Amino acid sequence: MTRIELAGYPLVGIRAANPSPFSLSGTNTWIVSRDPAWVVDPGPLLDEHIQAVVAEIELRGGLGGIALTHDHVDHSEAVPALRARFPEARFGAACGDVGELLRDGSAFGPLEAVATPGHAPAHLAYVTTDVAMTGDAVLGEGSVFVAPYPGALAGYLAALRRLRERELSLICPGHGPPVHDPAAKLDEYVAHRLDRERRLVAALADGKRSVDELLDDVWDDAPAMLRPAAAVTLAAHLDKLEDEGRLPDGVQRPERPAWLTAASP
Repeated sequence: MTRIELAGYPLVGIRAANPSPFSLSGTNTWIVSRDPAWVVDPGPLLDEHIQAVVAEIELRGGLGGIALTHDHVDHSEAVPALRARFPEARFGAACGDVGELLRDGSAFGPLEAVATPGHAPAHLAYVTTDVAMTGDAVLGEGSVFVAPYPGALAGYLAALRRLRERELSLICPGHGPPVHDPAAKLDEYVAHRLDRERRLVAALADGKRSVDELLDDVWDDAPAMLRPAAAVTLAAHLDKLEDEGRLPDGVQRPERPAWLTAASP
């Protein structure tokens, strides 16, 4: 468990001790404001992590509410434990069994919900003043996988551009360190996706059609352990090309892996 201090900002991060190729150094829980505090993504069900989050909430005068960016288990598993400890706190997300269903523009305490689909269909970021807590839409390092559902990649690119239009001074991601130059990071994320698309179109023009050929050519920088996640994002890219009438015939499509609904990032 690691505490993430942010001098000059009314929030603190608690990083869970759940490092992995998908969660990087661990899942970040963000605690915003005080009297009361508001929690974004309670994180995994780890005793030390929950104890640290509860201690910070109590120092900040109690809990006003819990907001989820998305329902993958490494972000949401600790919700029941936190709600049991603070039963009067509000609970909001874009889907699931929640007290308040949030959507783009919803106000939730000091937080404004911003729709950021792509990694998950019902993914939200939360903005307070000039700080965005982005869950798995934007990470502190590396890139996210985009889930293959209708309109996923186009929606993700649009969400990144909407965040870019805001005058943000800080991004607090679901994994990795805080981002102190949000504009540069968001530009980097858009450019990265467009470069993958450009390389994919070129590989298809060269006659590549199988999943393995396309991954070898376009995701050649993906470590072997992340190749399944790269295949997931490949599927989203192929969907986008198909929607735009740019997908050639005979392209093999990746199978949707069983772990997708629970994986992150």
